[in-house]
Amino acid sequence: MKHLASSVNMATFLVASRGQLWKQIIFTSCSRHCSTASGSTGSNAFLSEHHTHLFGHEYPNDDMTNVVPKVLDMVDRKLHQAHAHPLNLIKRRIHQYFDQTFHKSNPSKTPLFTCLDDINPVVTVEQNFDELLLPKDHVSRRKSDNYYLNSTHLLRAHTSAHQAQYMRSGLDAFLLAGDVYRRDSVDCTHYPCFHQMEGVRLFSPGELFNKEITPPGLFAQNAEETPEHQDVHTAAAAKLVEADLKATLEGLVRHLFGQDIKTEWATEYFPFTHPSWELNIFFQDKWLEVLGCGVMRQALLDNVGASGKIGWAFGVGLERLAMILYNIPDIRMFWSKDPRFLDQFKPAAEDINAPVKFQRYLTHTVVTKDISFWTLAGRDFQGENDLMEIAREEAGESIESIELIDYFENPKAKPGDAKFSSYCYRMGYRAPDREVSDDEINEIQMRIREKVSARMDVTLR
Repeated sequence: MKHLASSVNMATFLVASRGQLWKQIIFTSCSRHCSTASGSTGSNAFLSEHHTHLFGHEYPNDDMTNVVPKVLDMVDRKLHQAHAHPLNLIKRRIHQYFDQTFHKSNPSKTPLFTCLDDINPVVTVEQNFDELLLPKDHVSRRKSDNYYLNSTHLLRAHTSAHQAQYMRSGLDAFLLAGDVYRRDSVDCTHYPCFHQMEGVRLFSPGELFNKEITPPGLFAQNAEETPEHQDVHTAAAAKLVEADLKATLEGLVRHLFGQDIKTEWATEYFPFTHPSWELNIFFQDKWLEVLGCGVMRQALLDNVGASGKIGWAFGVGLERLAMILYNIPDIRMFWSKDPRFLDQFKPAAEDINAPVKFQRYLTHTVVTKDISFWTLAGRDFQGENDLMEIAREEAGESIESIELIDYFENPKAKPGDAKFSSYCYRMGYRAPDREVSDDEINEIQMRIREKVSARMDVTLR
């Protein structure tokens, strides 16, 4: 739930980027109780002059359209469904934990959580933002942070966009995995497409207070919101939901990282849960954030016809978990088709708990180039993600990082003069699976400069 905005960061539950909603966890097909929904055999995605074509639909282009061909090409990859891919292994290990731990109270012990895995990534603005209680002026809605097909549809920025539809369908416990899309930084942990898993569980009064002789009830009257509970929830109900949520997720990280893993909880803010937390683990001598979660805002449940229940939700980035667990250093590697990368995970394809550690096969160094420009925007400059997008368009997988290394305002400006500000970004070139020549880098850098000059409201220095 963290990934709608860095200031909010949660539904994108953990892979985070500046604009996340929640740092999420997501699922795919898991066996007898997993299902696919709104799936497709191919996106047939392409851009034409007046429309974006995707999954057999034509979306009229308008002023909000900013999706690019490179991103549309990613829609069909579905890395989390590829059998021996590290993202699939992580997904299956999460499914394994929930399958083994939670069952319905029937003789066959049917797994409690339904697993959803193949859901169309095109969502409405209402699904991605409104149904999650995000204000109309929330920073996470910005065109600069999302891939819009037009003013009414976009590629989902987080799997939380599907919470409402599946709660509305009557599901009380589900795991949902999928690809999500955000315009974001260029570095080893951010990519235009990544994968999340979402988990939701709802409780009726009988389920939550099943051992209470005189249960206190779920809902309070004329109460005030506190750091411990929402104004509509009783303190007892909120505490039980919190305890169940934290026990569930601590069990998950022990399943993934070992029974002796150290954990700690940090209070967070997410717009669709309260109270909210992030779970950190102490792994390889440092504390790492792995997911976001919380007690669902009751308004979310009221809006989908579940007003008599209370629930929790969590989300996690699959790349985040895979990078930690398998020692994968760069998020671009998940998109590699190089057998030197993929073959390393084949031992875990049949035994998903087999220990696997990625071994580097290239050691070439980063080549850096700088680009600087003047802008009148000052510190309110909103074009950084446009620069990242241009660099990815021209360099593809050859661009490893882009960072701001210098900023200053024109020292010669006189009172009344336009206040030009200078930004200088350092670009690091290094492909994950091949060596990039100096001539190729120079050619790429020239094309980036030309596009920055043509498409951004800046003056190159």
